[in-house]
Amino acid sequence: MVGLDAIALVGMGSVLGAGIAVGMGGLAALGEGQAAKQALASMVAQPDMANEVRSTMFVSMAMIESTAIYSLLVAMILLFSNPIFNKVIELAAQA
Repeated sequence: MVGLDAIALVGMGSVLGAGIAVGMGGLAALGEGQAAKQALASMVAQPDMANEVRSTMFVSMAMIESTAIYSLLVAMILLFSNPIFNKVIELAAQA
């Protein structure tokens, strides 16, 4: 028998998991900041290579940003279409 406690526990776990996912995705901002800092330092040190450094930086920024987007996707799935939460509610309705 699934009661309100099980529903609340699964809901709390979903919200906590979504918070952790968004927090980990937020760490991508630190990585992007470090990449930009190093790229700017490289451009100052070697102005002749600025175009190559800039293009490489944009590619790496896109790859780093994809981590944040995936984290947001996981959080949205946990909050709005969690299959475990839907199953627990379905079992509670049957009881």
